Amino acid sequence: MIRNPRAGSRKSGGFRLEVFTDDELREIHLATLEVLSRTGVFVEDAEALQIFEDGGADVDRERRVVCLPAHVVEGAIRSAPAKVVLCGRTPDHDVVLEDGRVGFTNFGEGIQVVDPYTGELHESRKADVADCTRLIDALPEIDVVERPLGAHDAPVDTAALHNAEAIFSNTTKHATIGPLTGFCARKMIDMAAAIVGGHDKLRKRPLLSFITCPVSPLKLVADACHIIIEGARAGIPVNVLSMAMAGASAPVSLAGTLVTHNAEVLAGITLAQLTVSGAPVIYGSSTTAMDLRFASASVGSPECGMIGAGVACLARFYLLPSWVAGA
Repeated sequence: MIRNPRAGSRKSGGFRLEVFTDDELREIHLATLEVLSRTGVFVEDAEALQIFEDGGADVDRERRVVCLPAHVVEGAIRSAPAKVVLCGRTPDHDVVLEDGRVGFTNFGEGIQVVDPYTGELHESRKADVADCTRLIDALPEIDVVERPLGAHDAPVDTAALHNAEAIFSNTTKHATIGPLTGFCARKMIDMAAAIVGGHDKLRKRPLLSFITCPVSPLKLVADACHIIIEGARAGIPVNVLSMAMAGASAPVSLAGTLVTHNAEVLAGITLAQLTVSGAPVIYGSSTTAMDLRFASASVGSPECGMIGAGVACLARFYLLPSWVAGA
């Protein structure tokens, strides 16, 4: 099992960035609760609407808007585990996610590849997914394999399953994959269960985790709901990862962006906990600022780093493991 050094622990050397005080984090939390209880979240899926309603939320079925009382959200935060273990094929590749521990993964999902032998630039294919996964598997600095590329030569509806097959077949590390749909999520769970010897064994040692994204601002679309629900029922960790963009789909200020981001992630985490209390979840972020010159996401910018640091502080405030995108 890999237990990476704790970031910010009292020792000689190291670096820690505290973006907000505890009081400021509480203000962001209270503003988030106000957004969730008064503005609410658009929820596209009928089953998710029922789960929210059964859990005590106010549901407007005509508008598909869910307003979450503060006690429901805070109860979900308390029931979510503070530690998630991302299991590999063997225990020596298990990675612990908990307060202060820092690990690394590759960025995903690339859409083009430069052929290392011909120099040709082409859309990524399933074979490229396999090749890149083997490279990641060989790098000791990378703890977890995130689907690095997309299998664009596979049918669109099942491309995520081809990604999973290429990844499962070429790494002994934990794999985190975006299933895109509930159907693909269920099939990936079956694939992982076949590898470990059954669904019960997979629940004990999940070698797979899911990534799914709300749509900013404040939407849980059907596919995201399906993935969260399927993951919770199978004991598969689900990374609810907002991709809000400051100045576009979120306020331009750091605090305002984090309120929108926080509301989206907590809505997804609440859905997971109302589905199965104690379901493993990860507080995720690929939130950044919009480049006002090109109307594009400024990944790798100073603003992205500031938002990422703020997200890590929020996750620690909630005692939840975090997953933050960088450059």
